[in-house]
Amino acid sequence: MDKKPEVQTLGESENYTIWASPEPETDEMVYHIEFESVTIHLFEDEWEEFVGLILQAVR
Repeated sequence: MDKKPEVQTLGESENYTIWASPEPETDEMVYHIEFESVTIHLFEDEWEEFVGLILQAVR
């Protein structure tokens, strides 16, 4: 029987959602950024780089 992945919603607004779940095969955390009909999937190292970039942009 397939086990449902654990999903953790990190933030959401009317048009955007960011959530994380472990990759079933490797158990590595994958971050998902949903921009209306587009979803970006980032592994942990990519996510950390993306967050750093966003923090630079808002300073």
